[in-house]
This record gives sequence, structure tokens and C-alpha cells, in this order.
Amino acid sequence: MVEIAYLVEKGRFAEEVLTRILNALDDPNVGIVLAPLDRNISGATRQIDRATVPDMPDRIIAATAFCLGLPLVTRDFQIQALTTIQTIW
Repeated sequence: MVEIAYLVEKGRFAEEVLTRILNALDDPNVGIVLAPLDRNISGATRQIDRATVPDMPDRIIAATAFCLGLPLVTRDFQIQALTTIQTIW
């Protein structure tokens, strides 16, 4: 959510994107769950190669996918270059 808010502030996403995601998170029928940034995920950022993914917000996103064992939907080429997680796009 922090990354999405940041991208809205930079003008890369419309404000509506943030609003729609927040609404989806509030709707129990949608099936989207917000993963907390906990100790496991913060520790897993060290598993994400800093030379490949230098931006910490992107490393946190990749570490979340790594910890949860989930594929990550991204078009970020740096994240896609990681071998520690599966990416989809």
C-alpha cells in the first residue's frame, strides 16, 4: 500500500487506483489480503539481491512474495531478474 501511495504521489498511478485497492481490501468478498510487514518479511529483504533490486520498497515487495511463497505480479524488470521468486506479467 505504501508503494502504491508513493506511485500515486509521483503521478504514475491515478488516485482512483489507490481508492479501488483500499475498497477491495475492505470488501470481504474480494479475497485480497494485506500482508503485514513483519519480522520475517523484514529479515527476508536480505534474501533479495541488492545489486539486482536496489530500491528498498521493491525489495520489501519481493521479500513479501518470497516469505509467503507466492508469485509476484510485476512488470519491474529488476524484480523479474530475481531467481528467488516467481514473477508473472
